[in-house]
Amino acid sequence: MKNNVTTSVLRVGIIGTGEVAQTVHLPTLQLCSHLYRVTALCDVSATALSHCAAKFNIAKTYTDHRQLINQDDVDLVMILNSDEYHASMAVEAADAGKHVFIEKPMALTESDADAVIAAEKRNGVVIMVGYMRRYAFAVKPLSDILHGMKTIHYARVRDIIGHNRFFVDQSGTFPIKVKDVPEDKVSDLLAQGKRMAQEALGEHRASDPVNVKSYRLLAGLSSHDLSLMRELFGGPPLQCLAAGRTPTGDFMHALFQYPQGFNVMYEVGIDNVPMFDAGIEIFGDTKRVQITYDTPYIKGLPIKVTIQEDDGQGGFKETVLRPSYKDPYTLELEALHNAIIGKEPLKTTPADAKQDLDIFRQIMDKLAPPSREILHFSDIQ
Repeated sequence: MKNNVTTSVLRVGIIGTGEVAQTVHLPTLQLCSHLYRVTALCDVSATALSHCAAKFNIAKTYTDHRQLINQDDVDLVMILNSDEYHASMAVEAADAGKHVFIEKPMALTESDADAVIAAEKRNGVVIMVGYMRRYAFAVKPLSDILHGMKTIHYARVRDIIGHNRFFVDQSGTFPIKVKDVPEDKVSDLLAQGKRMAQEALGEHRASDPVNVKSYRLLAGLSSHDLSLMRELFGGPPLQCLAAGRTPTGDFMHALFQYPQGFNVMYEVGIDNVPMFDAGIEIFGDTKRVQITYDTPYIKGLPIKVTIQEDDGQGGFKETVLRPSYKDPYTLELEALHNAIIGKEPLKTTPADAKQDLDIFRQIMDKLAPPSREILHFSDIQ
């Protein structure tokens, strides 16, 4: 079924009115009123639904996502709810002739990823996966610099941040947390999560909650930079050479080998320090270049590229580029609008996102079974 958009202002239906909808997507869509108008909301929580409907002045609300998907005044369905439902709801929306935005991760299993890819193809709709970092203005100059470097020796990629609550609570968006999710919905969510973990990891590995936690961390926080690494380095890594983690699974690291002859060390972790430490640093022959991110929950924080190099006279020169204060979520929405209205190609398609599942698998295959004994540093005499 083809989607026949009759206006340049796309009508949006949102499934999931939780934290990311309240702090990021609904405010950004409201600021982009020349491109989008939210016409309907859906959530299993009546409290979240009524709160967002009143706060953002949206008349139509539903607790059944099928009702929203089948509305005539919805051109684009944004899927912002639990990861377990992203793929299935994307397929339903595409089959109803709607364009689709899926907050990452698109899918946790290969079969679900293939289903989304097939739905996009047979319905002729646009489906975007929400890897917003790849739309930051700073990515283009960084990519240009990398293509101009004769040799890359090594790269480091880092995603070590405090819990989201530190940044969300200071965002000025005043989200609410709810506790009125129906029990049958919670039971179904847990069942779907168990099924997906068993398919992605195998029944034996999925029986250990630390393995499931590690996989969720990769599909969540890690997926941003693992996706961007593919873009910057010309595709996926040749192989994962090694990987490790803490006994709790809160911190992980992986060493990748790339076909061009360099290795990349990736680090990820979540702690209780209110700091956002994320970026990619590349070491070349006469130049080092780094892109650094701050929390996306505070709108307008700069994303910078720093170049450190030989000045040609035996000295040292450092240049900092800050191409724009326009945030990646806004740029992502502009790219999606251009894809739907202007038929311009997207970077973060379902086929592109599926490649990350193979990287997750490579990392999980290199991890040793979780250790049950934790020795605290303060215990060492």
